[in-house]
Amino acid sequence: MSAILRQSYLEKIEHYLGKDTIIILTGQRRIGKSYILRLFRDKMKKDRQANVIFIDKEKHEFDDIRTYQDLNTYIDARRNKAKTNFILVDEIQDIEGFEKSVRSYYEEADIEIVVTGSNSKMLSSDLSTLIGGRYKEIYIQALSYEEFMLFHQLPDSDDTLIKYIQFGGLPGLLKMGLDEQDAREYQMDVYHTVLLKDVIMRYQIRNVPFLENLVRFLADNTGKIISANSIAKYMKSQGDNITSTAIINYTKYLCDAYMIHRVHRYDIHGKKLFESNDKFYFEDNGIRNALAGGTREGDIEKVVENIVYSHLKRLGYEVTVGQLQAGEIDFVCTKSEGQRVYVQASYIIADEVTREREFGNLRAIKDNYPKYVISMTPLVSRQDSDGITHLSLRHFLTEGL
Repeated sequence: MSAILRQSYLEKIEHYLGKDTIIILTGQRRIGKSYILRLFRDKMKKDRQANVIFIDKEKHEFDDIRTYQDLNTYIDARRNKAKTNFILVDEIQDIEGFEKSVRSYYEEADIEIVVTGSNSKMLSSDLSTLIGGRYKEIYIQALSYEEFMLFHQLPDSDDTLIKYIQFGGLPGLLKMGLDEQDAREYQMDVYHTVLLKDVIMRYQIRNVPFLENLVRFLADNTGKIISANSIAKYMKSQGDNITSTAIINYTKYLCDAYMIHRVHRYDIHGKKLFESNDKFYFEDNGIRNALAGGTREGDIEKVVENIVYSHLKRLGYEVTVGQLQAGEIDFVCTKSEGQRVYVQASYIIADEVTREREFGNLRAIKDNYPKYVISMTPLVSRQDSDGITHLSLRHFLTEGL
């Protein structure tokens, strides 16, 4: 089977080559970082002026590379100063003191460094102190809807969208197929791997049953505004006595592993961030569905909102939850150049009550930034109403805003 390019990520890597920058691919395990790094490796191998030094820390043949000294020895033995040396390391956080190596090599004229890591601890203050602003983080997400169609060779259709909603975007499903039982087993295997390696082992978690209950609680409450105190009260009702401080720490660990994403609230009128009561979304809605169980009939609103959030991030927006005195806006989306849009996510706009809830909150915002409602309402592709654009979910996932 020929390789399927995730071209946008390859372009991002190539954009930062030659700029004295360490390129770091981050994201949840099994999301496709290694695949993208191998695609880049294979492309560079075709260049006669390139010397590729590739290390995959998940393969036993590289077990001897445990410290930055081992890494230096391996690189020096294979470096060719007559060519451009591409140092490519997969799961570099498994090498003790790796930041010392990348700091010492990246300024060399013949060196380009591209590495992957599954845990944001590798971008901690320690790393920032050692290499400053000399790295560029490229965040790798689960498959987009368009990539999902390409990977599984499916047409753009309502049926394909339903499959994407149900199964999510783990690239490994290409080998497993879209059989319900096989897909769920694979998704739970990935979930347990992330939980074990990037949370339990890394942070030496002892109360594993509570951690697993917390993740399932977040799956059941995707897109709802929740606080550590409200979680603690719920867990106490279930027989778990846990402090809000512990919950804050556990959710941070899950975010550091890229399994979930915390989205803060933003006061639209006061133009400030709230420090409590956030929303949480899953990196992969397939894993979220596997944890929640059942069919999507009862929680389709949550899944649609999760998918819209992920795609807004894919489009390059910083995303917060909008807070108005009279209600809530699902997403306030901004870009560095000062662009802002407001987005409501809904399943189906079937009656005037639902229409007023989704459109009315947007109309209450008295500024001129673009406003959108995204839904799966039949027969809607793109419609404008009183300055608010109503997009179908399929249109949004293929055409953007």
